Amino acid sequence: MEVILREDIEKLGHRGQVVKVAAGYARNFLLPRRLAVPATDANKKIVDQEREAHLRREAKLASEAADLAKLLATVEITLKAKAGENDQLFGSVTSKDIAEALEAQKYNIERRKIQLDDPIKQLGDHKVPIRLHKDVTAEITVHVVREE
Repeated sequence: MEVILREDIEKLGHRGQVVKVAAGYARNFLLPRRLAVPATDANKKIVDQEREAHLRREAKLASEAADLAKLLATVEITLKAKAGENDQLFGSVTSKDIAEALEAQKYNIERRKIQLDDPIKQLGDHKVPIRLHKDVTAEITVHVVREE
């Protein structure tokens, strides 16, 4: 059965692509979840319009993210934490802490967008990437200082 994908599906295809799948897969999974529509001429026109609207929306989001990345490039955050000997923190600085510090500076960034592989456990300066869009990443500097 031929279907037109409405979303990107891993190992199957991209949005707007016509793919052949088993009838049961289409009938029981793709169609009920609105991930695909049957490949008819009318549906092809509708999906083309949806794809164009999606591309315009993505371009707008990417440009907004690029503008925000320029603003974030100069942002520096200072967080205070209790630390023991050898500048080792008793706790850790997580993406939640960084998101709250950014919010205090009037930047509303979701915690999930902060790409912190491991929590920060040392005093000092750390570069933290923030993924604003799939193509746009900004980097901020986080200063972790000893709490007095």
